[in-house]
Amino acid sequence: MEQPAQQEQQLLPIGSVVKFKDWDQTLMIYGRMQNDSNTRKRWDYVACFYPHGNLTKDSNIFFNHNDISDIVFMGYVNEEEVTFVMRS
Repeated sequence: MEQPAQQEQQLLPIGSVVKFKDWDQTLMIYGRMQNDSNTRKRWDYVACFYPHGNLTKDSNIFFNHNDISDIVFMGYVNEEEVTFVMRS
């Protein structure tokens, strides 16, 4: 996985559930444009295993938009989300 690919695609909203290209595990996005404190890399998303949720800090999954193979569920979008995306 490489550095963020935000310019290529609008990022998915928080709560989106996705499948990974190289892995059959379902993930739920809970953060965007996140820094991995271990590697200092910046990623498009941080997610947790679905349906388990965020179990420990070591179970964070960092990845970029181009690593997604399928969007299972699109997260919640309201006016606040639309404003946030427009300002990003």
